Amino acid sequence: MFSYTMRRIFMLVPVLFGMTVVVFSIIRAIPGNPAQIILGQRATEEAIAQLTKKLGLDQPWYIQYFEYVKGLLTGDLGESIRTSAPISEEIWPFLAATLELSLVAMIIAIIIGVNAGIISAWFQNSWFDYIAMVVALIGVSMPIFWLGLMEQWAFSIKLGWLPTTGRENIRNPVEAITHLYLLDTLIQGRMDQFQEVLKHLILPSLALATIPMAIIARITRSSMLEVMRSDFIRTARAKGLRMFWVVYKHSLKNAVIPVLTIIGLQTGLLLGGAILTETIFGWPGIGRYIYDAISYRDYPVIQSGILIVATFFVFINLIVDLLYAFVDPRIKYN
Repeated sequence: MFSYTMRRIFMLVPVLFGMTVVVFSIIRAIPGNPAQIILGQRATEEAIAQLTKKLGLDQPWYIQYFEYVKGLLTGDLGESIRTSAPISEEIWPFLAATLELSLVAMIIAIIIGVNAGIISAWFQNSWFDYIAMVVALIGVSMPIFWLGLMEQWAFSIKLGWLPTTGRENIRNPVEAITHLYLLDTLIQGRMDQFQEVLKHLILPSLALATIPMAIIARITRSSMLEVMRSDFIRTARAKGLRMFWVVYKHSLKNAVIPVLTIIGLQTGLLLGGAILTETIFGWPGIGRYIYDAISYRDYPVIQSGILIVATFFVFINLIVDLLYAFVDPRIKYN
């Protein structure tokens, strides 16, 4: 197991290196000069040339790439062209916001999706099975931006139960420690703020959880149906075991590998695909941060943001691979 883990970690090196090449190349293909955008349309050619040289954008692309990689190896993500602040310090609050939103959304998706898939397989061809699969199909097909707007209209405007946008009550701001507001409020013992943060999380996390929830439910149902037709399940039922234990202990344990795979993939996709949800709900996450950087041609921020999201995706897949051996003892890493 240890040797396999080390091999997988070493395999990440060329993958991460390839990601830096792809990201750097694509970003440089974006039309427009950051110096021109920063100085405005009325700037003189001389001023634009001076700022371009100061930012190092007048150097050949391979020199710019070498400087970029050299900074990454030392833990330096560079400075934002727009704010002149170190990206490593500036990006964490935005990344923490997206991590918190994605984690809550994934918890909702796993709890509802897995149980809906299990019950649908348990009561195959029942009214619950048909309704759950129709809802799952709608969930996969439904645009997030439309669902988010409908949630705001129903629960914020009409009913007034939940806040429309933002991450906290601006009249009672959270004192950031880790920038994970749920954790920060618990550390400080501020349950009033914890409730406010949780209220702000409900609508965006539900909107973000819709697609992975539907996919997890469908994959869980298919995997469970295949396992529940196996001989050892028939034997367990013939021995008189309660159906609940047959389903949740024996069937789920053997059907969890495909479910675990899709959970890992969807978790990585949530981190990179939350920009629509963050835009609709005014959530200050990494997606909005990268989007604003694109508008200003802020190359270092765009590169660092995309690379961080891609790195999380790669490591999530590594964790899923390693979890296979823990959930299924039949899998051996030799």
